[in-house]
Amino acid sequence: MTSPLKPPKKKDPQKRSIVPTLPPLGRSRAALGLTVAAAEGRFALQHCAECGTVQYPPRDACTHCLSVELDWRDTPTGGTVIAETRIHASPDPYFRERLPWRMGTVKLDAGPVALAHLHGDVGRGDRVRLSLHLDKAAQGVIVALPTERTDVMEDDPLMRSLTAHPRHRRILITDARAPVTLPLIHALQKAGASHVFVGEAEAWRRWPGRAAIAALENVSIMPLDVTDADSLQSLAGEIGGKTDILINTARFIRPGGVLGGDTVFARDEMDVNVLGLMRLAQSFGPGMAARTADGTNSAAAFVNILSAHALSPDPGYGVFAASQAAARSLSQTLRAEFSHSGLRMMNVYVGPTDDEWHQPLPPPKVTPAALARSIVDGLIEGLEEVYCGDVARDLAERWRRDPGVLERELTGGGA
Repeated sequence: MTSPLKPPKKKDPQKRSIVPTLPPLGRSRAALGLTVAAAEGRFALQHCAECGTVQYPPRDACTHCLSVELDWRDTPTGGTVIAETRIHASPDPYFRERLPWRMGTVKLDAGPVALAHLHGDVGRGDRVRLSLHLDKAAQGVIVALPTERTDVMEDDPLMRSLTAHPRHRRILITDARAPVTLPLIHALQKAGASHVFVGEAEAWRRWPGRAAIAALENVSIMPLDVTDADSLQSLAGEIGGKTDILINTARFIRPGGVLGGDTVFARDEMDVNVLGLMRLAQSFGPGMAARTADGTNSAAAFVNILSAHALSPDPGYGVFAASQAAARSLSQTLRAEFSHSGLRMMNVYVGPTDDEWHQPLPPPKVTPAALARSIVDGLIEGLEEVYCGDVARDLAERWRRDPGVLERELTGGGA
């Protein structure tokens, strides 16, 4: 059985951090479908459109009828471990540092036989639940998990390497005033976070809720303004070396389209939502990327909260949606730049939130507590793409089917 993860000992500051290594990167273009599904927390395999045969490993033609019409579909996750092995030697630096490593052959209920990483609580002959996860190289891999969840199953060394679980990690939340901040602190502490830093801009301004945050144990309010590079550099010099997860909650939003919009507000939206993300990444990103192999409390994830309308704009919030689309593009670039280190870039897409700026919109709206749960669940599962709320999930599904149709529907062109 998995043993509970113990809090790490205080690191000797004179010892250098271990240089991050990555699993093998080589994948076929077809296999990228596994990565896309893993990033969203889905278990999807190729299904032949002609004969229905489920394929594994990913390929370009059906093993049964040679059809090239192979669609990625969500697939039943049940299976049985029919063989297992323990690897004691490897030429690959990543696995060599983590030996012995357990692998198993699993017969899927859906048909094919797959090679999977084995959770420490499963073995030969066991019924398992299969899951797709992103490894440190951000490639999709199959993991065989126990069919019943246990309290500390995420503490297994395999799962610790595949996720960004907050347990024993130190987290920076960038905007103390954001409605999501207080429930997010509670959710992170419930998940086992060791300390939460909370950024506060313009500390001279009084605001409701500060006392409640300041009174929490293992929470520190720090000066942070995403529009001020000097503020970020100063804070990074103070806590950058011990920030394991950064969650960017800073956002500036005003309703309105383009023709009648206020360019001052538009500039502020771009400054906070786009350039603020860039400043954060430049200040904290390099230090976090260098610490992804730093033991139990290694740096694990950089989280950015985006409106679901980053995918396709809502004319009622046109400039804000433009800033979110730009921030999404920036996040994808950061994901590529972090890829050499294994630092995870997680985007959380959210529908209209329950706040003053979305007050005129009808339900459903996302509450701060629901958004906080989605962020923490995404970290625990090791995801890169999280969709919070019915509106976000619906927009994402329609965008995958046909982005052009979705645009016409949102802008009234399909009416």
